[in-house]
Amino acid sequence: MRVLRAAPLGLLRARGPAIPPRHLHNRVQEHQKLFQEDNGLPVHLKGGAVDSALYALTTLICSVGTCYSLWSLAQASRPKKN
Repeated sequence: MRVLRAAPLGLLRARGPAIPPRHLHNRVQEHQKLFQEDNGLPVHLKGGAVDSALYALTTLICSVGTCYSLWSLAQASRPKKN
C-alpha cells in the first residue's frame, strides 16, 4: 500500500519545480486600469455587458424571491378554511 502512495509523489518530484505555462501572462495591471478608470460607472458594472447581465439577473432573482416571501407570509397569515 505504501508503494502505491509513494509512486505518484515520485513522479511529481521527477518533473522538477513548478513552472507556470508561458502562454499565461499577468493581466492584473490591465484590470487595474479598467477598474480605476473614472467613467462614471459603478465598480460592479465596469466589466462590460457580462457584468451588466449578471447584475440584472441578480436583481431579478432577489426581487422575485422577495415578492414570493411576502406572498408566502400573506398566505400563512390567513386563517385556514375548515
